[in-house]
Amino acid sequence: MGVIESLQKRRTYYQIDKKLPVSEEKVVETIQEAVKLVPDAFNMKSQRVIVALGEKQNQLWDTVYDVFGGKVSREKIDGFRAGAGTVLYFTDESVVKTLQEKFPLYAANFPVWAQQSNGMLQISIWSALRELEIGANLQHYNPVINEAVRKLFDVPEDWKLIAQMPFGGIVEEPGKKDDEEIGRRVRIVR
Repeated sequence: MGVIESLQKRRTYYQIDKKLPVSEEKVVETIQEAVKLVPDAFNMKSQRVIVALGEKQNQLWDTVYDVFGGKVSREKIDGFRAGAGTVLYFTDESVVKTLQEKFPLYAANFPVWAQQSNGMLQISIWSALRELEIGANLQHYNPVINEAVRKLFDVPEDWKLIAQMPFGGIVEEPGKKDDEEIGRRVRIVR
C-alpha cells in the first residue's frame, strides 16, 4: 500500500473493540518500527510511546474517567476503553533541553521540532494500524490526566504527554468524508 492510499484508508474510528485482526505482538512490532523510522530534527529522538494493552488499557480509561470526576460521560470513555489498546504519545523534554543547551542559536525551535516529529509519529502509527485493518482515533485528555498517567505507568518526569490513541478491531465504518475544494488550502505558484 502506498502512502496516499494508506492516508485515504486512515479514518477516525470511534466504534472499536478488543478483537484485533492481528496479534498484539504484530501491533507492538509495527509501532516500534514506526518509532524507529519517523524523523526528528537533529536526529534528537525525542519521541516516547507507551502502548497500554489488556488490563492496563482498562485501567487507563477508568483513570481518565475518575480524573474528570464525571465531567466526561462514562459512555464516551467506555468507547475508548472498549478498544484493544491505547498508544500514549510523549515528548522527552530532557532530550529537547539538552539540544537547546548544545545549540543555543536554535533553542526556541527544538520544542517546535519535537511537536512536529510527534505529529509525524502519530499519523504514521495511525496509518500503519489501519494497514493492519485496525481502527483508531486520537484523543487529547492531557494535561488534565498527566499526573494520573504518570503514576499509573511510572512515567519519567521529563516525558510530556501529547496525545492518546485508542485502537482496536473495527466495529463500524465511519461516515463518508465531505468533499472539499482543496484549492482553498493548496496554492500552486510558478
